[in-house]
Order: sequence, then C-alpha cells, then structure tokens
Amino acid sequence: METLLADKDRFVITIEVVPPGGPDPAPLLEQLAALSSLTFDGFSVATNPVAKSRMSAMATCHLIQTRVGRPAILHCTIRDHNRIAVQGELWGAKALGLKTVMVASGDRIALADRGIVSHVGDVNVCDLIVMARESGLFTGVVFDTKPEVSGGFDRAVRRLEEKARAGAQYAVTQPVYDEAGAQAIADAVKHIGIPVILGILPLRTFRHAEFLHTKVSGIAVPDQVRARMETAADPVAEGMANARDMLHIARERFKGACVMPPFDHFEVLADILTKH
Repeated sequence: METLLADKDRFVITIEVVPPGGPDPAPLLEQLAALSSLTFDGFSVATNPVAKSRMSAMATCHLIQTRVGRPAILHCTIRDHNRIAVQGELWGAKALGLKTVMVASGDRIALADRGIVSHVGDVNVCDLIVMARESGLFTGVVFDTKPEVSGGFDRAVRRLEEKARAGAQYAVTQPVYDEAGAQAIADAVKHIGIPVILGILPLRTFRHAEFLHTKVSGIAVPDQVRARMETAADPVAEGMANARDMLHIARERFKGACVMPPFDHFEVLADILTKH
C-alpha cells in the first residue's frame, strides 16, 4: 500500500473486510480467495465495526496476507485500547509484516451496551497517528462528514488538516453517493496535499439507504439516490450502478477507491470492478 500510494500515477482500489464474528476465519478467507481474478490492490480490515465484537483485525490481516496473498490494511481505533495496548498493537502489526494502518475514533458504543462496555480513548486520533508513524507504519485516517449538518463539512476539513499536520499520509472518505458530494470533497481537501481515497458502499435496498442516511454517523445518501432506490424494480442492480458511477468519479478526482461490500456480499464486486 505504501509503494502504491507513493506512485502518483497509480489508482489504488481496496476492498473493505469485516472480520468474522467468531473464531473460524475459513469461510471469510474462502470468499476473499475467490476474488483473485479481480483487479484490486488489497484489503482494508475493519476493527469491531459498529462497536460489536469481531475477530481481531490484526489477526485477520495476517491471515489474509499469508493465506490469500494480498496486502491488508489494519484499522486501529482509540475506542478499544489504552495507550499501552495500542502501542503493542502497532508494534505487533509491524512485526507481522503489515505495512499500513488506518486510524480512527471508532464507531460509537450503542446506548444499550454502555452499562457493560466503556470507550477507552486515553489517546486521541492525532496521538495515534504519531504513534503509528513512529512505529514505522504508513498511516491513514478517515475523512468523516455529513454535509447537511450545520458546519459539519467545514469542521471535517479542519479536522483533516489537523490529522495531516500530525503526520497522516492518506485519507479515506466515508461512502459518497453522488458527483456533487464527491466534487465538494475533492475541492475542499486538495490543499491538504495527501492522497484521498473515495469510500464506496453499494446500496442493497431503500431501507438500507435510509438506515445509512439516518442512523450512521458521517454518511449522507442524497434524496435523489434514495428516491431511485425506493422506485427501482431491482434495488440491488440500482445500488451497483451507483457504485460503478462512483468508481468512475473516483478515477477522475481521487487517488483511489475503497469499496465496502455490504453484509459480506462480495459477489457484487465482479459487477462493480469489471463494468465501470
């Protein structure tokens, strides 16, 4: 990943992976190995997404690199580890041959779980960027915004500026669903001077689009996109068409794309990656 992003003429495609919800990695690894004929550059492995327990992201990255043979990017959050533990994670990642991490705050813990689960957060994201860089890892961050929230976009740009000053070497956007949103991001962050990867999350149904728009922090699905999902005869096909459009836009305006197959539907990737 480091070498690819260092090449200014190379467009990078990564596939986001959610680790298994248990100790058996075999089904996931089989699914990922089946993608070998597709053209992409590596996997980006989430850590306990939506604040629910999953197999260790670092273990999953190592398994992917050793058994699937593709580079893997480790997501590392301030939510789950204190300073001592997160430093150990970073050193462990380096020792296992991982080259790249993406650091983030982590999804919020659900209100119902807060009686038994706590957010750690004794380092902030900029602290974690510094720690990752000092550990010898190529370090990325999230560009997280929901434009219609008052001041949200400007705050997100300022936050990315802070992360870049702390040492962030690339950024990945939350999923974007229209050309106007993508262009707004491209224009707003070009002065920061780090590669930006466009997040692409294919929609499955109108209900899926509504959930992402109303319940998931940082994601905005425009009205016209939700309307098309609601009236589409085949919502899955409509969602994949939108994802192909966004991949085309990413090629024109960004350094790369991170495609996020919803609910482990890796079968959609062939349609998206080969028909754009």
